[in-house]
Amino acid sequence: MESGSRIELTRDSEVVEIPGGRAVQAPKGTKVSITQSLGGSYTLLIPTLGGLFRLAARDADAIGREVVPEPSPAGAPSEPRTPAELRDEVWSALRTCFDPEIPVNIVDLGLIYDLEIEPRPDGGHRVGVKMTLTAQGCGMGASIAGDAQAKIERIPGISSALVEVVWDPPWTPDKISEEGKAVLGIG
Repeated sequence: MESGSRIELTRDSEVVEIPGGRAVQAPKGTKVSITQSLGGSYTLLIPTLGGLFRLAARDADAIGREVVPEPSPAGAPSEPRTPAELRDEVWSALRTCFDPEIPVNIVDLGLIYDLEIEPRPDGGHRVGVKMTLTAQGCGMGASIAGDAQAKIERIPGISSALVEVVWDPPWTPDKISEEGKAVLGIG
C-alpha cells in the first residue's frame, strides 16, 4: 500500500482527530488515505469524518498493516545503569515520536526543552521530560506526550517517566535542527 492510496478500514477503529485531540470511532468500511506513517502510528485522511486523524500502531491491522507488538515495560535491568548510560537511549526513543502533521520527530522539531534522569531506590530510574508543541491550540499534546512516555518506559532500567507539556519559552521555527529543516525543505 502506498501512502495516499484509498483503502477501507477492515474493522471499527478508534482514531484521534488532528489537531483537536478528540477520539472518534471510525466504522469498518470507512475509506481512508494514509498521509504519514512515522514512529509507529499513522496519519489518515478520512473525508467522511472531515479531516486528518491519528491511528495508533496497535490498530495497524485495520488498514492492512502489520501490528508490531509493543514490548512490555522493562523496569530495572540485572546490571545497574547510570543516568549517563541511559541518556542516549532516551533521546533515541524520543526521536521515534512524531507530531502527526509534521514528518519530523519531536527532538529535531525542537520540542524537547528538558530531560532529567534520576536514580530510584529500586535500582531503576525516573525520567522527566519537558516538551512543548508547535502551537498552543494543538489538541494532540496529550497524545504525543503519552507516546513519548510509553516509549521511554520500555527502556531497560527506566522504572517511570513523566512527560510534561510546557509553554515557556514559546516554540519558534528557529528551534528546528538542521536535520529537521532538511526534511521540511527549509533553510
